[in-house]
Amino acid sequence: MAILGFLMIGTFLYLVMSKRVSVLIAFALVPIIFALIGGFGLEIGKMMLDGIAKVTPTGIMIGFSILYFGLMIDRGLFDPMITRLIRFAKGDPLKIVMATAIITIVVALDGDGSATFMITVTALLPIYKRLGMSSLTLAGVVALGAGVMNIIPWGGPLARAMVSLGAESSELFNPIIPAMLAGAVWVVFVSYIFGKKERKRIGIISNKGDSMESGEIAATLEMSSSLPKLYWFNLILTISLIVALIMEIIPVPVLFIVAFAIALLVNFPDVKKQQEQIASHAQSMVMVCTTIFAAGIFTGILSGTKMIDAMAVSVVSAIPDWLGGHLPILVAVVSMPLSLIFSPDAFYYGLLPVLSEAGAAFGVDPIEIGRAALLGNGTTGFPLSPLNPSVFVLIGLCKVDLGDLQKKIFFWAFGSTIVMTIVALLTGAIPL
Repeated sequence: MAILGFLMIGTFLYLVMSKRVSVLIAFALVPIIFALIGGFGLEIGKMMLDGIAKVTPTGIMIGFSILYFGLMIDRGLFDPMITRLIRFAKGDPLKIVMATAIITIVVALDGDGSATFMITVTALLPIYKRLGMSSLTLAGVVALGAGVMNIIPWGGPLARAMVSLGAESSELFNPIIPAMLAGAVWVVFVSYIFGKKERKRIGIISNKGDSMESGEIAATLEMSSSLPKLYWFNLILTISLIVALIMEIIPVPVLFIVAFAIALLVNFPDVKKQQEQIASHAQSMVMVCTTIFAAGIFTGILSGTKMIDAMAVSVVSAIPDWLGGHLPILVAVVSMPLSLIFSPDAFYYGLLPVLSEAGAAFGVDPIEIGRAALLGNGTTGFPLSPLNPSVFVLIGLCKVDLGDLQKKIFFWAFGSTIVMTIVALLTGAIPL
């Protein structure tokens, strides 16, 4: 069974990483074929259904979070903050780079890496060009900020980890909130270093900063003295949503459904406008949710056939006893470079289940393995891996080379992992 399981995961990784088939097809068909080879026959149906049932709450949460934050972006919830930060920065490269970090961290609350890149780069690139600042610096800071915020519950990595481990978002996310905040502070610190270099290179350009609110930049930022319509309502609703999510007042999937329904009704009282708003983000929702439900088949068969148990036993036999208890630290550190080899789906659905089961054999809670994986793969691997499609949105908008981006921020991105891992150890999110 262990050999069959490794062959199944190997086939899945090969098909996905070589782009022979889409992830959805690989999730749906590969496990069925190997389960049939294993002689499970009619039992497969129940395994698949059990797997789909486990991932349904996650699919609902992700789907409605995309709709909710898409609506908030469309209604300009983040626009006033972006405008004020840029006005404050004026012509000082140091302030502009630090503002870039803060803007990215806030905008990344939408949980969609591609959307974060589009919003931040579109708003800030004209300013970088006007002042002669480096587009590579912009890309690097945005990548670091988006990476740290990538582990929010409605983001891709944590959703995958939830599906893979059958865990609740609160189990994985709440204990690593201090680590994520420390990561955000680290990103601002790195932006300060980058900003100092830019200031040294080009100086403070006050005369260009004075014209910040006219011409191309003003048009790009759409600066206005008035707040977007229903700004305060949307802000209070979003803050309440995040607080309720952390406090676990009601189940997270239900929370996003209710929040989106309220936001849609208040912002778009007309039924036709409501339908248009849903349709505008339907493609993103469908792409993500269908993949999650298909992943339920993969995890359902992997668990139902006991392949995962047999694989874990074989992995445990290869791990020295002295290292077994420290597996979370090892996973946190090595998952970052592993993200350059494994796609997000391959890592979380193929590798993480084996690592978590192996950890369980040494008395380590699989949830702790999941948190450790998020600290490395979820936060710092995400903005650097060529296997993550959204990275190409970033480098395309900034017109920089992926190799140059990797060289500029690999060390600093790995620093994020180290800082967040240390804080996670100190707070008990992962064991020493």
